[in-house]
Parts: sequence; structure tokens; C-alpha cells
Amino acid sequence: MNIIPVIICGGAGTRLWPVSREAFPKPLLKLADGQSLLQKTFLRASHVANAGEVVIVTNRETYFLTKDECVEAKSGVSKLGFILEPSARNTAAAIGVAAEVVREQHGADAIMLVMPADQLVEDEAAFGAAVRHAARAAQEGRIVTFGIRPTKPETGYGYIEFDSAPLPGAQAVHKVVRFVEKPQLGVAEELVADGRHLWNAGMFCFTAETMLAELGKHAPTVLEPTIAAVNEAKRSTSKDGYTVELDGAQFGRAEDISIDYAVMERSDNVNVVPCEMGWSDIGSWLAISELTAPDARGNRIYGGAELYEVDNCFIRSENGRMIGAVGVQDLIVVDTADALLIATRDRAQDVKQIVAKLKKVNHDAYKLHRTVHRPWGTYTVLEEGDRFKMKRIVVKPNAQLSLQMHHHRSEHWIVVSGCADIVNGEQVISLQPNESTYIPAGHEHRLINPGVMDLVLIEVQCGEYLGEDDIVRFEDVYGRVPA
Repeated sequence: MNIIPVIICGGAGTRLWPVSREAFPKPLLKLADGQSLLQKTFLRASHVANAGEVVIVTNRETYFLTKDECVEAKSGVSKLGFILEPSARNTAAAIGVAAEVVREQHGADAIMLVMPADQLVEDEAAFGAAVRHAARAAQEGRIVTFGIRPTKPETGYGYIEFDSAPLPGAQAVHKVVRFVEKPQLGVAEELVADGRHLWNAGMFCFTAETMLAELGKHAPTVLEPTIAAVNEAKRSTSKDGYTVELDGAQFGRAEDISIDYAVMERSDNVNVVPCEMGWSDIGSWLAISELTAPDARGNRIYGGAELYEVDNCFIRSENGRMIGAVGVQDLIVVDTADALLIATRDRAQDVKQIVAKLKKVNHDAYKLHRTVHRPWGTYTVLEEGDRFKMKRIVVKPNAQLSLQMHHHRSEHWIVVSGCADIVNGEQVISLQPNESTYIPAGHEHRLINPGVMDLVLIEVQCGEYLGEDDIVRFEDVYGRVPA
């Protein structure tokens, strides 16, 4: 069977703030073993039927960071396809464009295995068996979803009610009776007790042709714009993969709706494979905490912390700062370089309310970390105040920033290590460690690392406005110059 794993890598993960941000979404969150959720999903996808190709749907702004994560994972996959969304339009549109691209690349009967990038699966053998059952049903033109046998009443998951009798000739595949929204605790207890309900894992298997036909039947307001967005997309290919950068105007017309609402709850062709595979939807800090073994008092620690008479707390330090806690119980504490979260364990789902408030007042902490990833490397804000900002900039070997200009700020660059080639107005200069240059506002400039090691420099910005949107790009090797 020709199975193409498709990873949907999006979502801000607002319940996992302050580690997850809009520009550093939930799938990039690192776990205790050093791997991100995306890397674990990518490796799992690469093991499916010895997949030679994996397709990833992600946001245009996180493309390079996502690609770096996959390359770092070293899966052995020979071909990577990236579909780049210009804006977020929910899972129905993401799956629609993936189905059209897979149909183009592999034919209408290619089987797609759609997986969110932010889930954990501990039993890969059981996962592989479930995929084989689902793929056989998908070959027959069925849509198959994966349902997890519940281990406890859970109010954070949707549920699937299934027919206890399996499909004829398909022992492990059952007809879906209905989908149940995230229930209240009492309802969840009843659903778990009756034995006919499964957690909705949000994973799917179908052929490209089947999904496109179902979208056309039940959600034409999704299908037509997504097909147009693929048809008018910018494309590039290389020996190890391809990118499809969707047309923004066309994709923006797609209805913002989930695949569950658009197709799964409307179609009579939806089936489910009941699974037990050590599945976890990492949707909150409570779920993250359960991945760490507790101490004798029920505390779970990630990073540096010293506790005194503390019970049943989860404490995570992201930046090496020591956290001390005395006499507290049932807390979640997550510390990053620029933001600190404190919440009671029973309110873990409400962290998203803080993100909503930050976004409403346009505070940077909802979107950016102090260290921001760019295609060419990273920058870290060290200090900022009235009319000045100081950054540490790291440029990867043979990488370069865009040829750009700022209206409202000047910049001073001081090389710390490595070597720099700099375009500064009409000048082209080379700088070594301890050397510097000054770039006035309005000057076109570019920073290039011609060496084989990282270029590290300190940038001091001065001016009346220091926002990241004060930038005009003229040339860019990463395709970030607007048409």
C-alpha cells in the first residue's frame, strides 16, 4: 500500500504558554529527553510502512524552524514535502490542501495518514497495527479515524461512539455512530462506563480522492478555495523534497472550520479503529507534568528547583534559573526568560485566558520568546528601554539576512566571534572579532556569515520606534520579500 503520512503542524498551543507562543508553537516544545513533539511525530510517521515521503502542513512563518526540527531528527526519510499556509484556516482547509497535493504527487488512490504534530504515542507496534487496519479500510473508499480506549473520565477530549459490531471483513474497524463534544465530568464518567465510547485522537486515514469528494459534498466552501490555492501556489523542488507555498488570497477564502465539523460529523462514511497504544494529547501543563515521574510527595520537576514542604506541584524552569518553593500545594509553575506562569493544577485548561489577554493588549509575550528563531539563525533581546534595544545575534554558517532598511532606527553591530561580511549603504566591509560598524536609519544593509562557524554579534538599536515591523526588505534568499 502507498501510504503517505501527513503531519498537521499548527496551532499556537495557548494552554502551554509561556513555552508555546504564536511564533514558537506547541509542536516545537521540547520534552525531558530533548526531542520536540514534532520530532517524535515525524519519527513515528517515518516508520509507517517504511514511508519514503512525509508531508508537513505548517505556517509560512515557522517553515524554516519546522524544517530544522525534521532534519535534526535524522529519520532516514528520503523526501520531505512542505505545504506552507499563509494564514491559519483550521484543520479542514489544511487537510484539503494536503489531499490535493498528495493527489497531484501520487495519484487519487494514494492513502493518506493524517497526524497532528503534538501528540505522543508510546506503543509504536500497536500504532502500526492500527494503521494497517485503517489503511485496508481506506483502500475501500472509507474514511477511518482512530479512537483511544479511555482509561479515565476526561473532560478535555472529544469522544466517539462506535457500533460494537465490526464492519464485514474488517475485524478491527467499526462504524462511527456519533461524535460527542468535550463533556462535563458527569457525562464523561457515563461515556467511559458504557464501553462504547472512545477518545477522539484526531488522526485519520483515507485516500486523497475520498477526502476531496467528501469535502466537495459537505464543505464546498473549504474545497474550492483550497484547490485554487494549490493551483496558484508557488512551488520549488530539490533532490530531497518540495515546497508548495499556497496562494494567500485564495486560501484566505476557505471557511475556518475543523475537519470534525466539516466532514466527520456530516458524513455517513466515517469509521473508527479502537486503539490502545499509549496515546496522549499534550494539551495542557497537567498532561506535560504526567510525563515526569513524581517524587515521594507527588512533585514533578523539570529544571532547577529546591522545595520545602511542597506537595503535588509541577515546576518547570526553562532558562536555568533556580526556583524555590515553600509550603505550597497543587501548583503549576513554568518559568521562561521573559514570562512566569503560576496556576493551580485544576485550572490548567484556563492558561489560554492569559494568552487572550496578552494578545488583546498586543504584548509581545503572546507571540515571541526573548530568543526568536529566523531562517538565518536567532536573535535574543538582552535589554531594552526608552529609545534603545540590545540584541545578541547568531547567524548560521553561510547564511545571510535580507538586504533591508529601517525607517526609524539606527544600528550598531559589534562582532563577538566569527567573521562578518556587511553591506552598509554603498560600502561592503568585512569585520573580525572586536570590530564594529554603524548603520544609520534609511541605509540599505545586509549581514552575511561567509564562514564555517556561527557568527555572533551584539546589535544596539537606537531610535524613536524599535518594533520588528520597521523593516523594508529588498532582497531575500528565503523568499520573504513581498511580491
